Amino acid sequence: METGTIPVDDLAGGLDLYRTVESGQSYLWQRSDGDMYAGTPAPDAWYSTVVDGDVIRVRTRDGALEWESTTDAEPIVRRLLRLDDDLEAIVAAAPDDPLLREAYEAHRGMRLVDDPPFGCLISFICSAQMRVSRIHTMVSTLAREYGSPVAFDGETYHAFPTPSQLATATEADLRDLGLGYRAPYVARTAEMVANGEAHPAEARDLAYEDAREYLTRFVGVGDKVADCVLLFSLRFDEAVPLDTWIKSAIEEHYPDCDRGSYADTSRALRERLGGEYAGYAQTYIFHHLRTGE
Repeated sequence: METGTIPVDDLAGGLDLYRTVESGQSYLWQRSDGDMYAGTPAPDAWYSTVVDGDVIRVRTRDGALEWESTTDAEPIVRRLLRLDDDLEAIVAAAPDDPLLREAYEAHRGMRLVDDPPFGCLISFICSAQMRVSRIHTMVSTLAREYGSPVAFDGETYHAFPTPSQLATATEADLRDLGLGYRAPYVARTAEMVANGEAHPAEARDLAYEDAREYLTRFVGVGDKVADCVLLFSLRFDEAVPLDTWIKSAIEEHYPDCDRGSYADTSRALRERLGGEYAGYAQTYIFHHLRTGE
């Protein structure tokens, strides 16, 4: 077992691990108490995920982020949790907006995640009309049923399935697992990636709005899901997904940003929230409104 610690005080802007991992950005982590997206974790709870066959566990304790893994995981942990982002500078450069300042103050230390693109894509295809806890259950079920098991420290973890593994599932199989009308979208998207027709990571090198359009070629992916994938796995920090909570924020706080179409409204809100890091702002506002904290 490899282990390590990263002092939280060394991270510009700190780290709130709970809010980072359980703020609706990622569904590829598990919590050791089994209650992910069901309340505040115990102080000693671990979060775990599997990346490229390696189990990674993290928790914060005594002012440090602790990690345990099957490999020297510090570079992976830093990437997944974006620990090298200067969160302090991002917050300081944000527009002087009352709602945004309130959200930044309430959720200090929440960072964007950098999830593997395929797992992120499937997660957000599953997200349509679903609560965050139910999305997490769906994604966890896919990992358990189709992902590779990995033994670590006396326990068995499951990686999120590869495109080829998930492509073996039929629409009927996925419906039996509770995916409902999302089943054909997941099945076809997995098939597209497995067959080499397209891969979400290919959007990484495109200009932002071209990248969003590229991702909509996947079945079940509209502009909002595409923006989520861009923001939470491809580092398009300017992406502003227009979900239900953000639409309510537009109605109440930014009515002049409503331009009648997704692209124009997203562009207007992106400019209002500071441009380059508008996705950070969006994530804080989303979490703030969703949790009422």
